[in-house]
Amino acid sequence: MILLEKLKSYNIILASASPRRQKLLKLLNIDFETRALENHEEIYQDEMTGAEISMFLARQKSENFSCELAENQILITADTIVYKDEEVLHKPKNESQAVDLLKQLSGKSHFVYTGICLRNPKLKYNFVSETKVTFDTLSEEEIYYYIQTCNPYDKAGGYGIQEWIGLIAVKELKGSYFNVMGLPVQRLFRELEIFINKL
Repeated sequence: MILLEKLKSYNIILASASPRRQKLLKLLNIDFETRALENHEEIYQDEMTGAEISMFLARQKSENFSCELAENQILITADTIVYKDEEVLHKPKNESQAVDLLKQLSGKSHFVYTGICLRNPKLKYNFVSETKVTFDTLSEEEIYYYIQTCNPYDKAGGYGIQEWIGLIAVKELKGSYFNVMGLPVQRLFRELEIFINKL
């Protein structure tokens, strides 16, 4: 039986306010409902690396989900980070931070990690997806144009690969494009199948 048929027996909950994650999950033709998570401070240990951080934060979001899950429910939580030179590049809070982030990425490679936690009362299951992104060198005019015409402030690393900046800056990509958008849908589909078979 195809996974989509199996999933009809479950109520899928995506605990994410990200419109990009919601859009990508819809493209998989999976029926799901969206629930918001309460805001919480993302704290992790200094010695954690990029993959470990994203996995830890995805699990943390799952644990902070306040509603008790029924046996026919599957909760999906995810966390995406941009990681360069052993440092997490967070969402910029203002134009100055956005400019600084894009200058750091210009002409160099960085990694995007998305940790995902799948959970129901019987099982908790985690995985992480990694993508290496290499940027072309950006001029100041290009950086300011992007910041002024798009919204970098709700995006890790200060950019959205699906926006103008992705079209002109991404020179090379190793891994999932959709992972950089915030949800590695191919990997998620396959991991959901493993998860269902373990229940």
